[in-house]
Amino acid sequence: MTADAAGTARTLATAPGQAPRSGIRPRRAGRLIPYSFIAPFFLVFGLFGLYPLLYTFWVSLHRWDRLTGDGGFTGLANFRDLFADPDFYTATFNTFSIFLLSTVPQLVLALAVAWLLDRRLRARTTWRALVLVPQYVSVVAVALVFSQLFGRDFGVVNWVLEHLGLISEPIDWTADSWSSHLAISFMVMWRWTGYNALIYLAAMQAVPRDLYESALVDGAGRFRTFRRITLPAIRPTLVFTVVISTIGGLQLFAEPFLFDPQANAEGGTEHQFQTLTLMLYKYGFINNDAGYASAISWVLFLVIAAVAAVNFLLVRRLGGSDR
Repeated sequence: MTADAAGTARTLATAPGQAPRSGIRPRRAGRLIPYSFIAPFFLVFGLFGLYPLLYTFWVSLHRWDRLTGDGGFTGLANFRDLFADPDFYTATFNTFSIFLLSTVPQLVLALAVAWLLDRRLRARTTWRALVLVPQYVSVVAVALVFSQLFGRDFGVVNWVLEHLGLISEPIDWTADSWSSHLAISFMVMWRWTGYNALIYLAAMQAVPRDLYESALVDGAGRFRTFRRITLPAIRPTLVFTVVISTIGGLQLFAEPFLFDPQANAEGGTEHQFQTLTLMLYKYGFINNDAGYASAISWVLFLVIAAVAAVNFLLVRRLGGSDR
């Protein structure tokens, strides 16, 4: 009997109901192993990310008091009231104004700082550690210090501007939209510029040095080398920081909340620096209107997603395509 015939006979001789031995099940089990490694992430995301998001949308469809609970289904009434509320448009304008005034200069300055730290400097490690110091300072301490710096009567900023002859009388930085937005933007830039600079620095150090040496041999200057080699090489990092800064900038809460002397989430006497997150906090935790606050949070979520997507596409377009 040949070997093939013997193998066929053994297969046919298996007991009734007993599957023949094969490698199908082990192969299927092997395919499931990678999914078991990433399953914890999806479980945590579903529990602490997706479920709260969907539950918040459900609450936004109800008249929901935070203390007494569900007061009845109202459909899209909270969203209709929100889009008819003039304070919502004021808060939206303030959010985008502070976001642009703080994020754009912050990322440009961080890029410049990273470029300087990537050069051959004395005590480079010390300088790199120092730029991260603002990140370790409490946001409450930062807000208190900057509130004193931008004080109307005894603030250092007004004192410097007066001695330079730029202003004739002290500026009340919390009274107007432009002044309060500028002061809050300086707070944000001071805290996050060094953090983004170190991210850019890490990306710059991963660029092959042979490219810089070739550019130097070809006679390219430092600015041209930076524009032609460094920026395209760190484009993925630029996309990352733009998206993350967009998410953080549109969710700004602590700085404007602590900048207000009253600290009542009104954002000034005329809501001149009330952001969307401050408005959400006001209705959700002061007025206890969870349904209306949930509607604000969902609108904020959609706005952040849209702006982050636009910034992502713009940065990719400006830096070229990977295709």
